[in-house]
Amino acid sequence: MGAFPSALVCFSGGADSALVLKVAHDALGDRAVAMTAVSPSLAPVERAAAQAFCRILGVRHVLVETREQDDPRYAANGLDRCYYCKDELYRVAGTTARELGLARVLDGFNQDDAGQHRPGRRAALEHAVDSPLIEAGLAKADVRAISKDLGLATWDKPSAPCLASRLPPGTEVTPARLAQVAAAEEALRELGFRVFRVRHHEDVARLELAADELPRLLDDAFRRQVDDAVRRAGYRFVSVDLQPFRSGRLTLAPMP
Repeated sequence: MGAFPSALVCFSGGADSALVLKVAHDALGDRAVAMTAVSPSLAPVERAAAQAFCRILGVRHVLVETREQDDPRYAANGLDRCYYCKDELYRVAGTTARELGLARVLDGFNQDDAGQHRPGRRAALEHAVDSPLIEAGLAKADVRAISKDLGLATWDKPSAPCLASRLPPGTEVTPARLAQVAAAEEALRELGFRVFRVRHHEDVARLELAADELPRLLDDAFRRQVDDAVRRAGYRFVSVDLQPFRSGRLTLAPMP
């Protein structure tokens, strides 16, 4: 962090950007500012978690509105959706950094991301955003280990990509669909699930659960409780994927 005098950290609330923010704050003090982008694709629980983390850390935190949903290329939900989302994020971040007099914009991409299909990474490079974790050669496992040593509550936080990732490619991203997914996932969270996704297939919610949480559904009464809770989010049918949740799984096509 010593290569520049001040920085704006794009802070999603996840483990990666939390570590970048912690290190930036330690190195730069008040010259490090966290920025969280607020749009329909950010789950309310993630916004609240980001705010709480910044309060505990004692870092200035700004919430800014992004409008990726106004871009028809983003809304079309093609395989390059993340590019248009991040392009908007980094455009807003650059403007915010200039308004606050901050020298650089940082993100939380890690070394694992460098070897994957990450359209958002291309947007970061185009906007000259710095990725300290990649520059330091830190992969996700390293981030979690260092975060644990530093006492960060995010060290074992499950990955939480934006809500649009729950929609199959080709399914239009709309605020209504994102709100429906957010409501269903919050219902599962209230029932004690920790690692999961609700995949949106119009009337059908397909639940992906961690392997160690699938056995909870063997209890008839609890299974009915899960079904009722997800249906209250607006789904007519609730299914459970027999393949356990694994970060990075892509839904390649909508269900028939």
